[in-house]
Amino acid sequence: MNIPEELLYTKDHEWVRVEGDNVSVGITSFATGELGDIVFVEIEVVDEFLAIGEAFGSIEAVKTVSELFIPISGDIFEVNEELEDAPELVNEDPYDKGWLIKAKISDPSQLDDLLDAAAYKELIGA
Repeated sequence: MNIPEELLYTKDHEWVRVEGDNVSVGITSFATGELGDIVFVEIEVVDEFLAIGEAFGSIEAVKTVSELFIPISGDIFEVNEELEDAPELVNEDPYDKGWLIKAKISDPSQLDDLLDAAAYKELIGA
């Protein structure tokens, strides 16, 4: 299972890549394995501020639909529009081409509550 060391993780199987004052957010390879083949990604917000834990969209797999929650408070400034026509990118390349949103961090201290790669591996039993 691929768990990149440079990322942060949530207990809800999202990853966070810190890029200065911004973050990219996606779901982990563990999550894609649990969901199965992803057939639709709906991201409902852009150019909006969301508080930590608020829903920003949903992801639909063959068997289920799961809501997506922002792991840190911030202004969402970009959505991965490629997923509209190619939702399978989330399965194929969850940490690069399959990213979901980018946001400007409003409270950097919230990053301290996320898991590092070792803690996430322990959480999922990897």
